[in-house]
Amino acid sequence: MEYQKPSDNITVTGISSDHINRQAQTLAQKLETHKKIIEANGIKINAPFDPRYAASLIKRILEPLSKYYFRTEFVGFEGEDYPDRKNDAPLIFASNHSGMAFPWDAIIFSSMLLKLHNYDMSKVARPLTAPMLSQSNLMSPFAIENFWKKAGGVDATSLNFETMMEQGIFNVLIYPEGVGGIGKGFDKKYELQRLSTSTLRMSLKHKADIIPFATVNAEYINPFSYSIEFLDNLVQKLGIPFLPVGFMTVLIPLQPWMFYFALPAKLIFVRGRRIKPYKILGKPVEDATEEEIYALRDAIHAIMQRELNEAVEQYGESPYNWKEFFLTALWKWKKLPEYLPFTWAFRFIDHEKQFNKRLFELNNFSNIPPSLEQKVIQAQEIAQTSELEEQLEEEKDVLDVLQETVELVTENPEVLLMYVPVVGWLPTIWKEVRNRI
Repeated sequence: MEYQKPSDNITVTGISSDHINRQAQTLAQKLETHKKIIEANGIKINAPFDPRYAASLIKRILEPLSKYYFRTEFVGFEGEDYPDRKNDAPLIFASNHSGMAFPWDAIIFSSMLLKLHNYDMSKVARPLTAPMLSQSNLMSPFAIENFWKKAGGVDATSLNFETMMEQGIFNVLIYPEGVGGIGKGFDKKYELQRLSTSTLRMSLKHKADIIPFATVNAEYINPFSYSIEFLDNLVQKLGIPFLPVGFMTVLIPLQPWMFYFALPAKLIFVRGRRIKPYKILGKPVEDATEEEIYALRDAIHAIMQRELNEAVEQYGESPYNWKEFFLTALWKWKKLPEYLPFTWAFRFIDHEKQFNKRLFELNNFSNIPPSLEQKVIQAQEIAQTSELEEQLEEEKDVLDVLQETVELVTENPEVLLMYVPVVGWLPTIWKEVRNRI
């Protein structure tokens, strides 16, 4: 019998090795391309975020608001109660949204969690925000340009979500109800709207744990407001996702700053039990049917709704706790100009000016900003309160408080437009229309 030389093109179950090699090369190229896309996008979404801006904003604006106005409480987020990562995947924090209100619940939660853990980037949660928020200055507090991204927000797109999960630098904060959650009327308060499956799919893909938490009393930031589809469709052309119709809506044309107003609801954030969707499913997400995904989504919805109901029953009996509010105002009267709503517009705008003036100094007198790690160190320094600052605060008297308030107004005269009926809206609306032409 004549010897036959073995062929180099060995077949396995009828498929040639050349074909297998080509498929492997194609897959490797796709993975490499995907890696480059993620790296480039990571630079893109991280570049606007400035922990120093967040720290300054928290210290000068948001901490007094949280401490004396909203009187924020965290349950299950401090010390050993804080949920640590069990693997390399970021944690996905998920909560109900307050309906018919400017997203103060998300602003206070993300900023105070940042402060609570001394700007430890492994513990903070950067919020995925509706792209509409960053596309329209109207949806930034007092129309501050690029506010959300500078403070740490990331547009909620599939690519951005994927980038956050694969990079693993930050935990993620998401409101899985989407715009439907914040756009629900007061008649649906504390009723979780349908959850999107994008959060669940990302959790399954990256084996990331979901940390649900209940946001209690935020429904009373703007109570007794409702949604009308015709008006919502109209204002969406200006970049506003919905228009709350209620007693405060009447005041918005008369006082433009009221668009960002919030009643002093006592905000309480209650952590729920950790959910591991990938263990519940018991198989790779690629092998799951759509029916299984929806069934798991509905099960998580039921868990979150049950825990929300329990938290509301325990912490939601007195949404404003007026006694505590007025006693706080009486005891901390020197702080009143720092958190009363009438000064919010002046304080936000003034902070923007002061931070921008200091930015060149923070960059070590260079046009090249420092690295993220260096920014975090600077943020921690900014957040500290010196003994001198504490002493000066204690020595304030009524005249000092009045003088500071007058100076705040006189140094930001352009803000007075926000207090002019109807006419005060014209510059902001014109700017929005011009940006969209």
